Parts: sequence; structure tokens; C-alpha cells
Amino acid sequence: MTTTDETRSPGALEAELERMLAVETFDPPAGFTRRGPIDADVAAAAADPVAFWADKARELLTWDKPFTKVLNEENPPFYKWFEDGELNLSANCLDRHVDAGNGDRVAFHWAGEEGERLAVTYADLLAETQRLANGLRSLGVGRGDVVGIFLPMIPQVAAAMLACARIGAVHNVVFGGFAATAVKERMEVSDAKVLITVDGARRKGRTAPVKSAVDAEMGELASLEHIIVVEAVGAAGLGGQRAPMKAGRDVWYADLLAAADPVCPAEPMPAEAPLFILYSSGSTAKPKGILHTTGGYLLGATYTYRAVFDLDPATDVYWCSADVGWITGHSYIVYGPLANGATSVMYEGAPDYPDYDVWWKLIDEYKVTVFYTAPTAIRACIKWGAEYPDRHDLSSLRLLGTVGEPINPKAWLWYHKVIGGERCPIVDTWWQTETGAIMISPIPGVTSTKPGSATRPLPGYSPALVTEDGQPLSEGVGVLVVTKPWPSMLRTLYKDDERFVETYFSRFGPTTYLVGDAARLDADGYFWIIGRIDDVINVSGHRLSTAEVESAIVAHEAVAEAAVVAQADEQTGQAIVAFVTLSGGRIGDDATVAELREHVAARIGKLARPKRIIWADDLPKTRSGKIMRRLLRDVAEGRALGDVTTLRDPAVMAALATKVAEAGPDDQ
Repeated sequence: MTTTDETRSPGALEAELERMLAVETFDPPAGFTRRGPIDADVAAAAADPVAFWADKARELLTWDKPFTKVLNEENPPFYKWFEDGELNLSANCLDRHVDAGNGDRVAFHWAGEEGERLAVTYADLLAETQRLANGLRSLGVGRGDVVGIFLPMIPQVAAAMLACARIGAVHNVVFGGFAATAVKERMEVSDAKVLITVDGARRKGRTAPVKSAVDAEMGELASLEHIIVVEAVGAAGLGGQRAPMKAGRDVWYADLLAAADPVCPAEPMPAEAPLFILYSSGSTAKPKGILHTTGGYLLGATYTYRAVFDLDPATDVYWCSADVGWITGHSYIVYGPLANGATSVMYEGAPDYPDYDVWWKLIDEYKVTVFYTAPTAIRACIKWGAEYPDRHDLSSLRLLGTVGEPINPKAWLWYHKVIGGERCPIVDTWWQTETGAIMISPIPGVTSTKPGSATRPLPGYSPALVTEDGQPLSEGVGVLVVTKPWPSMLRTLYKDDERFVETYFSRFGPTTYLVGDAARLDADGYFWIIGRIDDVINVSGHRLSTAEVESAIVAHEAVAEAAVVAQADEQTGQAIVAFVTLSGGRIGDDATVAELREHVAARIGKLARPKRIIWADDLPKTRSGKIMRRLLRDVAEGRALGDVTTLRDPAVMAALATKVAEAGPDDQ
């Protein structure tokens, strides 16, 4: 047990976390010893970042045709990396490990939510990938063709991605929790030739009939020639009847593999060949089709996985709790870990089923050493209570990570103390779908951490802070940019070069990438990611971080969750609106409003007090758990809502609109 034989009382834990909040900087834990060297990388990247990436590309990747050109900067922002080199991503993730005698090493320990277990070795995954690649070819899929993948967290999702990469097809993975309408949209705009899906998907003891839902939406898409169906639940899971299949179009996954040749040599691909499209909801209403290419993307995922998580592939067990349908899953469930020969856990299920301790049970069972999750999930675990992780032995953990959004200090400290036992470094990572790989992160065993800060850039990356008009900032709050190209950067927006330039390279010119986030740079050179640029609130000329205000609100004992947005205000330019979920069934009233406003004033200052507080039973979240603050801004200012297809529960917005209308202007 993480607390020996005692039970951790909520009151004592709360008091300890409050005490720890006074500690601003945490040195690397004394018992943690870094396994991989990093000092030489830092020095080499600082001296010549292009040469650094060239050396890493030769060291970490296996090339069929060695590159001679490293970076082509002739047409910014359309940069090219290693363009005359050739390699195959699938071979780098599978064949070279099997050829080196590590075919029996487990690639994925798969766990189902009803207790199912499966160990998939590198040899197993290579065999399935080759058969599926040949199966795709038999359906007419070749280089450059788009293959849609709409699968839950099952091993076949990794095989599908790797099979596409093996033959040069471009995969377009859609998160398994999306509605079929969102799948149709993404298949239509990407001209997908084949879709790989599943008969049914399980969640919290229930089964959703995925294939029938897909059939109802696909209609007669001109480009879609075949649908491959993984039979994951079978007739028993679908009420006694197998999923419907359309003759001539649909094929069972198992039948396709059984008929396929078992050997499919990996096809050498140009480093700049398109690898995948991934649609990002972002903070704008219209999803963007992020396009990544082969060599540069794989290098970024491979190098950062090794540098940030400090794994020994022969002894460590790694678990990223994200979904493959997001960039975190692409880079740090599939490609980064497999390229490094790592052993990972893949879990198909919710973090609170069959009980709130399921994650900690799996860490105990598989002796996970590195755990990577989202602050949203950590906050949910805090709400459920420390009693659940305390049921299990988490002593195998040596490193913790967070991803997806800034983590508030209170959640960081809970994670550090309750899950990591104060012995595990925490790597608070910042990056994007567009960057392809982690850009800013502590280096475990080296970097002193500050709860809530992503700390400093990794070797080879050049994020910087500038003013609104592009002037460099060495300290303070500003606009986050990247000043030099990097290998794993997106190459364009699919079928929309103009929007690519306009979105990322128009504000400060074609050589400076606009991240879209605001950040604060402190005196030690540490980055504190604040949120999207329009999530920085300007109250009477004072720039305030929404994340900072949210952290202050959730630090109150009555608050379970909060999201803060800006609302136009005639007097102050912008005013702070807080959407707040209370814990323990507590009812919000005027007294609680006053209490929270004063609580924020005491922590940040009177200027940061929310002008309006809207009580929310739930907040609009994507299926990956991110709060959609764009929608909160829309509802606060009475605007029509944009795209809500990425929401886990679209009904949340209707309920919030009613609450906002009932609350009125609420001038304080």
C-alpha cells in the first residue's frame, strides 16, 4: 500500500497539501537516478539544432536510403526534413526489434474492462501487421490512399496504423468515442478509400453497436469502397445477432487476415511522404486536418519519448492512459514507445469502472514504472478520494507525467504525494497535435520542477515568448511562438494550404510558428502555459491567466471543478466569468458566490474576482476530457454555438444556456 498500513484521512491529506503549496520548487527526488544521458544533447542542440536533429535521425532511426539533405528552408513555412532519405515507420517500430532478437518482448499488455487480459509481443504485432497490410492491398489500397480507423482501445488499432505505414497508405484515426456523424465527416473530407471499424464497443458494462451506427451514416460516400470490421464483441455482445454486413463492400477483419499472405516487406518511403491526418478540435469552431509526414514525425516521437520518460525498454513498463484517437495516443502509445522497443499497457475501459481504483489496480498488476495521464483525470481521482489508490501497491512507479492542459498546483501536489509517494519526478509536458511531439518538459532527474510549470524547452526546440507585436520577451506574460522549424512539425492542413499559412504563419511571418497559446516566462526561464491566446483575460489593462484563476477557485474546499472565460465588459474591457461545479451535493447560493469571490481575491487579488459565477452541473468536455472554453465564451456572451461534435455530452450546453439566462448579467 502507498501509505503502508494506515488509512489516509481526507483532513490530514488536505492539510499536508496546503503545507506543500508553500514549496515553490521541487528538486529531483533523491532516490531517482536518470538512466539516459542528456547533457550532450543539450549542448549539441544549443550549438547547432539542425545538426543535432541530423545526428539523432541517424542514431535513432533505421534508414533504407540515408538522407543527405537535412532541412529544406527554401519555401517557408513549407519546410522539409530529410527529404532525400527513405525509411519505413512500421519497420522501425517492429521489424528491427524482432530482427534484433526481441520478438518475444511484450509490446502491449492489453486489459479489457471486464477482466480480459492479452499479451501482444513484437513478433505477434509484426505478424498481424503484415497480414493486414497485404489485406489492405488486396482491397486496392496503395501509396497515398487514405484509410479511416474507427476503433476502441484494442490491439488491432495499433496494427491498423502500422499496416497503413507499411504500404505507404495515410491513416486517419477517429477517436472511438465519436459519433458516427463525425466519422462520416472525416471520411468524406479526406476521401477515405477504406474504413476499419468494430462491430461493437464496450464501456462501463454496456455495449454500443458501432457498425450499425456507422452504416446509418456512411450512405454512399463516393470514395469509400470497403469497410473492414473487427468482431470484438460478437453476436453475444449485440443481443444475439452479428453486426450487419453489406455484400461487396464489407469484410470481416479476421477473414481478411486469414486470406492474406503472411509476409509483407516494409515499403521504403520518402521521409516527407504523408503518414497520417488527424483532425483537431482546437479552440476554433471548424476542425483542422493536421497532416504529418513520416521521417520527421517519427524522429520527434522517438527522441522525445526516450528523453522525457527515460525508459529502459528491457525493464520498464509504461502506461499512457490517453486514447489512440488523439495525438497523445499516436505519439506516446503507438509510435514513440514501439520505435524504442518499449513494453506498454493498453486499457480498454473507463477510469471509474468497475470501481474507482481500476487504474491503480492495473499499475499494481503490471508493475507499471511510468504513468502518463491528463490533469482532468487527476482531478477526477482527487474527487473520488485517496482511499482508492491506497488500496494498491504503487511502489513500482518511478516516473509520472501529465499531458493535455496546464495542471493546477493542487492537483500536481496530490499526484506527487498520493500516486508518486514523493519519490517520482513529474514531467508536466506541453505540446500540440501540430507539434507532433513534446516541446517543453522537465527532464527527469535533471530539472527542478515547479507545480504548474512545464519548465524549459527540450533540446532541439525553440519555443519563445513575444509581445502582441512580436517583440521578444525574457520575462512576463506574452504570446507563445516557435522561432525555428523542427522535424515533427505539421506540414500543412489537409487540402488547405491557405488556412495552414493563415492560422499558424501569418501573424508574425512565415518563419515564426504561432502556437495559439499564451504563456508566462518567469525569472528562471520556466514556461507557465496559460491557455489559448483568447483565454488570457484583460481586465482594465491587466492580463490575467484563466488557469491561474481556475486554480484559485478549485483550491476552495467546496469546488469540484471550474472553468474561467472572458466576457466583453463596457467598463473593464473584459470581465471574468466562472463556471463552477460544487462538490458533495452542495447548492450554490449568493453566500457561496461571495465566499468564492473573496477566496480568489485572497489568493490572487481583487482584480481577479469573477464578475459572474454560473453554477454548472457539468462542463462541456471533449471525449478526451478537455474543457471546451470556446463554447463557454459563446454561451456567456449569448452567441450561437459552433461545432459541438467533439463534445462528450452536447446536452451540457443547453443546460448551461438555461443557467446563464436565469443568472442574468449578475453585476457584482
